Amino acid sequence: MRLSSLILAAASLLTSSASAQKYVFAHVVVGNTAAHTQATWANDISLAQASGIDAFALNMGYPDSNIPTQVANAFAAAEAAGSSFKLFFSFDYLGGGTPWPATGDNSVVSYLTQYKGSAAYFNYDDAPFVSTFEGTATANIADWAPGGAIRSAVGSVYFVPDWTSLGTGGIAADLDNIEGFFSWDMWPNGAVNSTDATDKAWQAATPGKTFMMGVSPWFFHSASGGKDWVWRGDDLWADRWAQTLDVNPEFVEYERIVTWNDFGEAHYVGPLPADTSEIAAGSGPYVTNMPHDSWRDFLPYYIAAYKGTPLTPDRDQMQYWYRLSPALGGSTCGVVGNDADQGQTETTPSAILEDGIFFSAILTSAASVEVQIGSGQVVTFPGAAGINHWSVPFNGQTGVPTFSVVRDGSVVKSNTGAAITSSTSLSDGCVNYNGWVGSF
Repeated sequence: MRLSSLILAAASLLTSSASAQKYVFAHVVVGNTAAHTQATWANDISLAQASGIDAFALNMGYPDSNIPTQVANAFAAAEAAGSSFKLFFSFDYLGGGTPWPATGDNSVVSYLTQYKGSAAYFNYDDAPFVSTFEGTATANIADWAPGGAIRSAVGSVYFVPDWTSLGTGGIAADLDNIEGFFSWDMWPNGAVNSTDATDKAWQAATPGKTFMMGVSPWFFHSASGGKDWVWRGDDLWADRWAQTLDVNPEFVEYERIVTWNDFGEAHYVGPLPADTSEIAAGSGPYVTNMPHDSWRDFLPYYIAAYKGTPLTPDRDQMQYWYRLSPALGGSTCGVVGNDADQGQTETTPSAILEDGIFFSAILTSAASVEVQIGSGQVVTFPGAAGINHWSVPFNGQTGVPTFSVVRDGSVVKSNTGAAITSSTSLSDGCVNYNGWVGSF
């Protein structure tokens, strides 16, 4: 049961101070938007903007025939909304199976040339902001270098790639080719909670460069059709937002929420799609009836604190997330804990995941927060004004959890979540390692 340490860390989110202009982005997998219309994009933009998000990073794999239509829809929606919400490209050099070509039709240069002039394109330092997912082959790095094919054709760009695979010891040779750095190290390895040690290591390895920190709520890879894996989520959403203040750099900083819509890796914070064709094959059973929208509820507070303009809560709120059955509540169906392809030691999911409920409360003033699983014992936590976070184990209890805020002996607010069962509810007997998220 986690308690005091996170209360203190989370409460500090309401007392941050500003240091420089800051931005928060959400990573959108354009390959998962095949059924989107301009109206769908407009709805996504509206939801993101209401949460305090500044822009979508449009992650695009190559080749993908879906990309031209959906990029056009996204920019049309952002421009029609007045362009206060921005978009920028994040070229995925691995997601489509082929690295992006620098020039020619359907290339990095062609997309930047076409859209960099849009009022909705995100610019920093008077240049179009651009990112990548990997792309560390020598030829690909050379494309982005000063005098390389991309800058020679497009002009100035503000380039903030994810080249995490180079390692902190291997990035030094390429610092002259980048303006900033995006770290993909945002999930813990094994049965531990997340720390910001790798973020600080990347900052130290990229002196004089801006830094983009990844914030993710969860990770369960279910879309491969082969080996799938899970990393520890648990307290991750609350932990990473607390860590954004600790990592606060000397230079302008960016936060990137990973992701808005990657259903195949279970770290989506956007709405479930009306058209299930947008969910990766194999992931449907794990995503159905598993909403994550409530993870957005605290974003205005987290983001305002990160930007140095903390909000004073005007109402009591809670958000809570958990798996619906124990990690040993069925077959793993081949899912492992950790991933050997990431240089990790693989183990069983039950060895790294906590069977528990993870919950946060924003309180207008001191109050007690109560959690009860089914007819089990009520567990009470003392909460302070501001943001609090705790967790409580299943301890073999099943049933519908009830969450309550109690002040001066009276229940101020209360709500229930999805029922916890002793074994998986999936028809094939596989454990669902995705999280269910709710709030009030």
